Amino acid sequence: MLMKMYSNISSTASLIGDSTRISILTALTDGRALTAGELASIAGVTPQAASSHLTKLLEGSLISVETQGRHRYYKLASPEVIQAIEAIAIISPPIKVRSLRQSSHKKALEYARTCYNHLAGRFGVALTQALIELDYLHDLGEVYEITNKGKEWMTTFGIDFEKINLNAIPHHIDWTERKHHLAGPLAANMMDRLFELNWISKSSIRRSIQITQTGRENILQMFGFDPECLQ
Repeated sequence: MLMKMYSNISSTASLIGDSTRISILTALTDGRALTAGELASIAGVTPQAASSHLTKLLEGSLISVETQGRHRYYKLASPEVIQAIEAIAIISPPIKVRSLRQSSHKKALEYARTCYNHLAGRFGVALTQALIELDYLHDLGEVYEITNKGKEWMTTFGIDFEKINLNAIPHHIDWTERKHHLAGPLAANMMDRLFELNWISKSSIRRSIQITQTGRENILQMFGFDPECLQ
């Protein structure tokens, strides 16, 4: 009886455990919807093989699909899929780097990357810690709480907090840093605002983020840390 109760877990774990399917899932963790052809290229498999894996992920409710004209766009079914992947990543052995290219990609993603709709990596963790030290956020253990001072800062920074659900602001364990970073709607709005201000920009390495010179200067002034020192 006990084994039957957890049979759904084993089926989901087997879906995530396949190397091609985990490549597809992690490719979707930046929040963008991608075509089967794009995902096949990223995973390094044929379109036919990618189609088979995508069907299994759809059946397992890990991804969803939207049709526009002749194209089908795939995306993660929910942020919980990312949380499950990152939880497994935390207890998994370190990645073995076998080439200079792998090393460069690993360093870039560990430094700053997108995670679904928010920032992660050393930069994401440092930004979250700065918000706490500035008394904009209180860490309540399982969630964050925005302070009145934080709401005032959000207004000056250009974030309309009245349109954001600020109750029980979630955080995620960063799988490379093993520390929490801000998640949820507030984190998404902050990331969008940083892009708008050109303080951050997308890198040539998928999901990785670069801090612009303007961003470095303003982040140091506003948040009290130098992103360059995190590299």
